[in-house]
Amino acid sequence: MKNLNIYMVIALVALFTSCSKDNNKTDSTKPASIEIKTVPSADNSGNVTFTVTATNAASYEFDFGNGVYQTSTTGSVTYKYPVAGTYTVKVTVKSAAGTTTTQTSQVTVAASESLIFSDEFDKAGAPDPGKWGYDLGNNNGWGNNELEYYTNRADNVIVADGKLKITLKKENFSGYNYTSARLLSKGKFNFKYGRVEFKAKLPAGAGTWPALWALGSSIDTTPWPACGEIDIMEHVGNQQNKIFATLHYPGHSGGNGVGNTTMIPTASTEFHVYSMEWTPTQMKFAVDGTVFHTFANSASTPFNDNFFLIMNLAMGGNFGGAVDTSITNATLEVEYVRVYR
Repeated sequence: MKNLNIYMVIALVALFTSCSKDNNKTDSTKPASIEIKTVPSADNSGNVTFTVTATNAASYEFDFGNGVYQTSTTGSVTYKYPVAGTYTVKVTVKSAAGTTTTQTSQVTVAASESLIFSDEFDKAGAPDPGKWGYDLGNNNGWGNNELEYYTNRADNVIVADGKLKITLKKENFSGYNYTSARLLSKGKFNFKYGRVEFKAKLPAGAGTWPALWALGSSIDTTPWPACGEIDIMEHVGNQQNKIFATLHYPGHSGGNGVGNTTMIPTASTEFHVYSMEWTPTQMKFAVDGTVFHTFANSASTPFNDNFFLIMNLAMGGNFGGAVDTSITNATLEVEYVRVYR
């Protein structure tokens, strides 16, 4: 019995030693030895070059500290910050096996642009009345044979969870089968030139037609299309994941607008930044910083006067197309709107 007790003690010691060794093992697939080098531009452009090195690295996800993300397989990216400041950059390094390691670094940026308008949608409830008004009703299909009736009800538009949510609902309302919302900054914020950013996740479904756009502030005295229309982002569920950027002006109304498209496979499952850079000579449209349409502006176009912003979710119509009648609701979510100059 004494010898048996000794053997049991030896076995237990061996077992605990083995477990201890296993617990102290490091994951050899996990990225390690991460180094982040930052080189801010000296010309006040806001450009910063990031170079990240690590062992076991297959990809790098950059969180630039201002709500913008970018993925790289090399660890080297250049990002242009629109606003000066000190940012905490987070880099998540991923191995081929799927393990990750995260490291942060601070960078101070000098940039010549200034933020002239923003809504971060961080106060729950109705949208800020100092920034947004509403178009209401159907207005004869808004010139496009649209099917929705716009309201300002919380059922159709609300700020919640840090996002603006415009919800299309299938319901009988004032003689129409769908309700939704259309917000505009008319009379509250107008601008000429600069850079506009919408960070948004788009609805899906045949007939849905979300848009982030701008109209000439002179529309009450200079009817469309002479006032000009800038469609920064349009998407129709009948052409899922195809993003449209289009300009309308005299000679280029309706389907004759001047524009281009790009495919974004995760348009309805992830948030993306839809933007426009606008100068007296050029307008550039991009998704997540990648330009897909460039327009040569000139004195002969209406794009040299003030414009106001619009966000809406339509249903059907000339562009929205055939409607899937099984859709009972769909939501356009906007995380922020920012305008820089």
